[in-house]
Amino acid sequence: MKRTMQVALATAALALVPQLVQAQESEKSMAVKGGIQMKGWMGKVDAKEAKAGLTVDSAKFVGMGPGMHATTGPAITYWNPEMKGKGDYMVKATFAEREYMGLNNHPHPYGIVMAGNDMGTDTESYLYCAAYGNGNFIVRGMGPAPFQMNGPRGGMNDAVHKAEAKGKPVTQEIALQVKGDKVSCLINGTEVASYSKAELVAAGKLKSTDGVVGFRMGHNTDAHISGFMIGKP
Repeated sequence: MKRTMQVALATAALALVPQLVQAQESEKSMAVKGGIQMKGWMGKVDAKEAKAGLTVDSAKFVGMGPGMHATTGPAITYWNPEMKGKGDYMVKATFAEREYMGLNNHPHPYGIVMAGNDMGTDTESYLYCAAYGNGNFIVRGMGPAPFQMNGPRGGMNDAVHKAEAKGKPVTQEIALQVKGDKVSCLINGTEVASYSKAELVAAGKLKSTDGVVGFRMGHNTDAHISGFMIGKP
């Protein structure tokens, strides 16, 4: 009887996967008015979003209090060409999703960008680590085509905070750091993934671990960003 119940539960869980994937694929990016209102900052939407006619002006990136606030729109990467990391360094910020899934029907990610080179061009390369409000995280990049470091759906980690429910607040401190030969993602003070430079600086991936830093925001996402800094790990 116990074995039968386990099989039934597993079958039910698998049956939900196509529904979740379908929901993710069917949700369209909603244009948001505002554009980039932060001096010195630039942005670029994903190729799929650009083909749909969306631009950086279809999302909103503004200063708010001592921090910044991003509302999308299309999936987008923001960076400031004057803000760069070199050698051993850490870049981090705290992301506050005030209403979990407030603009979408499934969890969307937000996180830190580092190692940006040739940004805004067809040959750009960068790495990002992003968290979801359901306890999941992803490590991905562009080189110039997208590449995945922890799989197409990312991975779960107890360090990643989970929202109590849709519409509830959730906060994540996300950091990327280079230290010696090691590149790590830390979420809420815990290392959730690490890679050697050889795994990242390679054909079709990063040109270097040195480069500009910034933020990566999924589509239809709203988050406040505070405590943004670049320093030594």
